[in-house]
Order: sequence, then C-alpha cells, then structure tokens
Amino acid sequence: MAGTVLDHRFKGLPPDADGLTFGELAAQRRDLFTGGFTTPVLTLSAESLTHNLALLEEYAERHGLAFAPHGKTSMAPQLFARQIERGAWGITVAVPHQVRVCRAFGVRRVFLANEVVDAAALRWLAAELDADPGFRCVLYVDSVRGVELMDAALRAAGARRPLEVVVELAAGEGARTGARTEAECAAVADAVAATGTLRLVGVAGYEGEVPDADDARVRAWLRRLTALAVAFDAAGRFADREEIVVSAGGSAWFDAVADVFAELPALSRPVLKLLRSGAYVTHDDGHYRRLTPFNRVPQEGALRPAFTLWAQVVSRPSPEQAFLNAGKRDAAYDLDLPYARLVRDARDGSFREAAGITVTGLSDQHAWLRTEPGTRLEVGDWVGLGLSHPCTSFDKWQLIPLVTADGTVTDYIRTYF
Repeated sequence: MAGTVLDHRFKGLPPDADGLTFGELAAQRRDLFTGGFTTPVLTLSAESLTHNLALLEEYAERHGLAFAPHGKTSMAPQLFARQIERGAWGITVAVPHQVRVCRAFGVRRVFLANEVVDAAALRWLAAELDADPGFRCVLYVDSVRGVELMDAALRAAGARRPLEVVVELAAGEGARTGARTEAECAAVADAVAATGTLRLVGVAGYEGEVPDADDARVRAWLRRLTALAVAFDAAGRFADREEIVVSAGGSAWFDAVADVFAELPALSRPVLKLLRSGAYVTHDDGHYRRLTPFNRVPQEGALRPAFTLWAQVVSRPSPEQAFLNAGKRDAAYDLDLPYARLVRDARDGSFREAAGITVTGLSDQHAWLRTEPGTRLEVGDWVGLGLSHPCTSFDKWQLIPLVTADGTVTDYIRTYF
C-alpha cells in the first residue's frame, strides 16, 4: 500500500506531492496545516486510534470474548492489521467483495455477517477455501431457501471443503435479517445438515436491530440466542465440531453481550464467544458517543473520537451565518450533522474551541453554519468538525492522513470501499 503513487484521486492531499508514493509522503512528516494539504481533509488522530485499539483488546480479554471487529466500518487493511496485532480473532465483513479485500491483505479468518446466495461469489469463496487450508470463513444462514441456493452453487463449483455457517436468529419481528423463531432456526439447521457442502458451527445475530432497543429488550434477545445455542448442542447438532460459535455485538450494546455470554453454561464443545463491534476503532462525536456501553459502565474505560474533518470558511455573508467548503461528499450525515469542535485562526495559526458555532445543514460541497452574536470567525479560518457514525465517514475518503496531536502527519490510511 505504501507504494501507491499519489495523484488527483486522493482529495485533500498536497498537490505538490503528486508522483510521490504515500510512503514517501509519510516519511516527510508534513504539518497538516502548513504542509500543503487542501481543504476539506479528513484526519485520524494517531493517539485516539491507539487508545481505542488497546481499550477493546483489554475489554475483550477481561470478559473472555474473542473479537472479530466489523471491517465494513473502515475497510482499511492497515487498521485490520493493527486490530489483529491487538488480539482480534479475525475480521467481520458484510458482503463478498469485502472478503476479497481481506484476503488480498492476508486476513486468515473472516466472519461474513450475511447470507450469501450469489453463485459467482460462492464459487470464488469455494476456490479460496480449497486453495488455502489455513483460511477460515464463517457465514450466516437464515432460510431454507438460502441453504438450497448455497448448496447448489457450491456443488456446481466442485467445492471440496464444507463452508462453515451459523444460523442467524432475528432480533425480533420487524427487525432486519434472520430467522424469526426458534422453530425456523431449527428448520434452517436441518437443511444445513442435509447438505454435504455446508457445516453448522453455531448461532449468531445482531442485537442492534432489536425493535425499540433498551437494556432489558437487548438482554432478553441475547438470552434467546444463547438458549438457541444450548438447544442446538443438546440436540447433537455440534457433535463432531471442535468448537461452537456464538456471536453478536455491535458497538452500542457490547456490555450486554459480555454479560449474557458470561451466563452461557458449559456446552459439549468449547464455545467461541465472538464479539463483532467495529465502530470503536474511531468512535465518533455523535451516535456512538451517546450510545457507547462505556457510558453505562464507566469503570471499563472510555473511547475517544478519532476523526476530525477540517474545512475552511469560504463565505461569511452575515454575523449569524457562515459557510465551509465541506458538504455531503465529505462528511457523514446519515445519523447526525457534523459538530463544530475547533477553529484554527487563519491570521496567526492559533486554535480555539468552536464556541457559538453550529452546523445546521449540508449541501453537496458546503456546510451551513449558524454563529451566535459576537462569535469570532473569518473567511480563511479552518474549522475542525467532529463526525457522527464512522461507518459512513470512511467510505468518502480513499486516503486519510494519520495525525499526531502536534499536527504531524505520520502515515496515510488507505480504504477499499
């Protein structure tokens, strides 16, 4: 990745760096504000990133959990590598393309949290598994029809290794994917057992889709999930397995996952309790900052927002209004608007809190600001924006500067959406 040559494809980077590799540019350790970077530019805090990686590693270890962070949050192989270095079991993804990215960068274990019925994707996956005995991929199944399609595609592909699957239990009526009842889950498991191409290894789901989620409802659903694992084990569905996979865990309720998974009784095989939280890696200034489990259990620690989107004031038409040169093409906005956090004064380079400044809307390439009376803000000032929901921040930027607290850019994070 460090050998990628920089050019017009990568927004925000210094125009005079064209022709350099991003490894060469990183070695120059330029200053974000004086080194030729253009606005808007999304940055990732080196210190916050390191802190967040360590915190979830320690949390998972403390609670006896394996960890497969959801890679679709970032789709950044450099971050995958750092997560695996910090003890992650593997990487979770949502679609086959993301598995291909993982494999291209050497990820050995992938949890694909979706049912895959695309024959071309299954043909590729079968070939990948057959070619590398050390590669492990676990997929969701949630319907008998899905099992039939998967089986037909794998047989047509001549797959030699059975594909490992977990039955997905839906988070309730009106939730997203998953079999709605335990009886339906059993029917799916029976369909898997009737094939020679699929191998049932556990159960899984996503508690973040529980309707009207609160602590009680989430824990009630998680207990349904663990009870399903117990029932499947009692029925002998895992008799010849080395381990039983029980998996859940988004970024809002992993404390409940840890608590309920700790209640699991001993089963006939060792249990891989697999947590899949992914947004922790950058955290955010909105959605997850409000919902993080660490708000409920502060003794466990605290995540730090790691993203800042820097934009410049390009218009100040009135004392109550200003406009930045960043908009929907640059900032996550699917859950919350960005938050004004810092101002870098264009006159002297000093920094101050963005008091009295509120983002009220986004156009394609403009952020609308409301400023309170007396707020000091001029054309040319840089404004640092905090973002909500990191999942839709990474996909807008192919190359993200990694910046230390003093403004030095030490590396560049490449994304593959």
